[in-house]
Amino acid sequence: MIIDDNKTKAAKALLKAKAVFLRPSEPFTWASGIKSPVYCDNRLLLGFPEIRTEIEDILKELIETNYPGVEVLMGTSTAGIPHAAIVADKTGLPMGYVRSGNKDHGRGNRIEGADPRGKKTVIVEDLISTGGSVIEVADALREAGAEVMGIASLFTYGLQKGKDRLEAADLKNVSVTDFERLSQVAKEEGYISAAEYDMVTAFRNDPNGNWFEV
Repeated sequence: MIIDDNKTKAAKALLKAKAVFLRPSEPFTWASGIKSPVYCDNRLLLGFPEIRTEIEDILKELIETNYPGVEVLMGTSTAGIPHAAIVADKTGLPMGYVRSGNKDHGRGNRIEGADPRGKKTVIVEDLISTGGSVIEVADALREAGAEVMGIASLFTYGLQKGKDRLEAADLKNVSVTDFERLSQVAKEEGYISAAEYDMVTAFRNDPNGNWFEV
């Protein structure tokens, strides 16, 4: 039996909203060509007020527990922005977001909203896979003079490549829930069969392998 902690509660909520769901028998194909048994779109949470509130409350607690003294929240563009805004409202913290690149008009800003210079800053991200995009955000914030404490994400695949890249970039990440917990909950609650769970586990261990032939 899985412990009914916040990770489990969040996994159940994401599955219910279909913000993250598993389809190992009909895998999705990522832009990289990798076949994946999981689909993730945490934007869907915005359409479910009760689930959204539950997730944001867990995210707030996660940030307060892991990043004491945080002064600014910075969302990633675009999916991290609403979650950063909601948690900022719950905590009373300043909030902003980081564009994928500088604007080509106006002041040419890349960082919008609160000024993170000299401030203890937490990046709010919706999804961590290989870590590339959030590392770019952290680099932009550090270049602007922010003291980046780390990342708070809604969901992480827990892929080794992502872990290695974040470690190399000296970035801590804490997640509301993760692929391992979500797949366990999905098996227990009948979203996937035991055989499909084995396929999902094989994907997590080697996403570039032929896990779908397990």
